[in-house]
Order: sequence, then C-alpha cells, then structure tokens
Amino acid sequence: MTSQASPSLGILNLERQLAPDAPPWPVRPGSPLNPATYGFPLILETVEGAWAESVIRGDPSLAPACVAAAKRLVERGAIVVSSNCGFFFRHQAAIAAAVDVPVVTSSLLLLPTLLRQLPDGGKLALLTADSTHFGEDLLALEDPADRSKIVIGGIEGGELLRNELMRPPQITPIPSIEKDVIGCIERLRSAHPSISAILFECTAFPMVAPKIRQMTKLPVYDIATLVRMTLASVTRAND
Repeated sequence: MTSQASPSLGILNLERQLAPDAPPWPVRPGSPLNPATYGFPLILETVEGAWAESVIRGDPSLAPACVAAAKRLVERGAIVVSSNCGFFFRHQAAIAAAVDVPVVTSSLLLLPTLLRQLPDGGKLALLTADSTHFGEDLLALEDPADRSKIVIGGIEGGELLRNELMRPPQITPIPSIEKDVIGCIERLRSAHPSISAILFECTAFPMVAPKIRQMTKLPVYDIATLVRMTLASVTRAND
C-alpha cells in the first residue's frame, strides 16, 4: 500500500556520488528531473550501483537495487514510478511486479502503440544515447515484422554520453545535446525519408524535444510524454 505522504512522481536516479561541496545538479527546462515538466511534485531515489555505464550495458545484478529504490519511492508517496535513464527498461518487469503503483521506466513502453500509428510505409526513428548497446531485447517486439518499421540512431560519439559515463558525471550543455540530436536525425532522415515519427529513448532528450518538433514537423515522443499521460490517468482516478 502507498503511504499517506504527499502524492508525488517517483524517479529512479542514476548514481551520481557528487562531492559534499559540489553544487546541486541543475534543474533545467524540459528535464524529466524538473517538477515543472509535469506540474507535479517529484521525489528521487538513487539506485545503488546504477552508474550510467552499468545501466546502459544491461547489468542484470541491478534488478534488486531497482526494486528496493522503487519501494522506497512508494513509501515516500510516489503514485507513479519512472526513471532518468531509458535503459532501466530492462528492469521494468521486476519493478512493476514489486510495487502497487504504475511503473513507466522508459519511453520504450510507447513503442507498440507508436508502431500502430504509422502510415503505410512509414518508419519510426528511435534515438538513443548509445546505439552500440541498444540490443534487440529493448524493442520487445511481439511481431518480428515490426522490426522493419524501426530505424535506430545514437549519439554515442557526442559529449553527452562521454559526460554521463564519468564518475561523477558531468553536466552537458543543452546546445551540445541539441546539436548531436539534430545531426543524428538528419542522418536518419537522409537514409530513411519515410520516417513519420520520432521516439527518444534518452531522458536528456526531452530538453531538446520542442526544437526537434519545430525542425522536423513530426510527432516527437519521449519519457515526459509517457509520464504526463500516466500521471493524468492516476490523478484523475484519485479525484
């Protein structure tokens, strides 16, 4: 059962281990770690051992720590549990089974719905922070024929991933993220002109989503899209 604490959105946080005298991690416009992104209170719990490298590479030993952190969030009042790395999707089933609130670890949960929204011949561009570690398991496709509708691109050569893999991680300027995401999209659209929609796996990408929507004139979906929908469903149910 959830506690009587103030209802909040709970976020499973990557390891940061900032120095005691380090400035707090900035809360930036559009970030999934910014309560203003949802208009809803937000609480965080760090998943022990969940450095970006371990989560991206798919370390299965992180599952118990993910579950423990999710339970702490629910005890503190979380009515929805999400995460700040799309690769936590690998632990979605374990976390969802362990708590009694909706769990949406990754925008990848939107994939089946988006595939069914595509026009004939249309493709979905899936952008990730690191395509070299984006395995087919993360697509979780029930119909193998759907694979031909997905094109995957990553920004693993950019500043964002380099900074996130540091210990402690470093802050990446939004213009740098935007530049790499735009470059990736341009390459994908050049190779696949039939791209009809875009799905961002990386939880840093919502900060540049408005620019990408404006540039491409395409629907752009991300973790914030999914969390807003889930919060709206849960809060209305509790009215």
